[in-house]
Amino acid sequence: MLKLTYIENDFSLERLDTTLENWVQARVLVCVRACAPFYVEPTSASFLLPADLPDFGSLKAIEAEGTESFEIDPVDGGYVEISLEGTWLTSEPDSEEGLFACVMSDRAEFLLTRLWLEAQLGASVIGE
Repeated sequence: MLKLTYIENDFSLERLDTTLENWVQARVLVCVRACAPFYVEPTSASFLLPADLPDFGSLKAIEAEGTESFEIDPVDGGYVEISLEGTWLTSEPDSEEGLFACVMSDRAEFLLTRLWLEAQLGASVIGE
C-alpha cells in the first residue's frame, strides 16, 4: 500500500506493508480513542515527477498494461503528473491536509516509491 501524507506546503510518499483495511481500522481506532473527528472518502490524488528519471519508461509500461489504478499525464517543464485512485483520510471534511492511501501491485508500488525518492534526492542536490 502507498501512503501519501499531504501537509500545508509539501507531501511525502511511503510504502507500507499492510492492507488498506487494517491501516484504516487502526487510524479510526486512534481517532475514536482521542475523540477526534475523522473523515474517509474514496477519491483521487496526484503528484508531480520529473519525466527524465531513470526507469520512468518502466512506469509507462506498467501504465500501458492497464491493470493498475494510476495514470500518467504530461505537464509543462519536463514533468508528469501521477494520478492515483484511493482513499482520503482527514480530520476536516474540506481540508487539503491529510492522508491518502492506495493499493497497487508490489511492482507498481516499489517503482513509484523509488522514482519519488530519486526525485527527492535530485531536488535536494539541486537545492544545496
